[in-house]
Amino acid sequence: MLITGKLASYRVAHRTTMSTVERRQNTYVNNRCENSRQPSRQRERAMKGFRSAGSAQRFLASFSRISPHFRPPRHRMTAPDHRTELAARFQVWDQVTEQALAA
Repeated sequence: MLITGKLASYRVAHRTTMSTVERRQNTYVNNRCENSRQPSRQRERAMKGFRSAGSAQRFLASFSRISPHFRPPRHRMTAPDHRTELAARFQVWDQVTEQALAA
């Protein structure tokens, strides 16, 4: 099965390359596979400001460990709970960075 959007050129490409495969034309069916690569898209977005792939990789190696600390599961909590959770996480971050600077 081939899932495509509603772009008219998809019909022509499907007819010429994969005419034996069933084609489903739906706007929202493709969202699941698009969201599955969301973490890699976030990493790509973070890489935009770097001059080389090596410097981006060095940064992203540590960034990928630190960034989940500042991204609590927002869909599971109310706005006041989210604010207090973020405040607590920033307080922990301040403590960790102060100790690192003192050492």
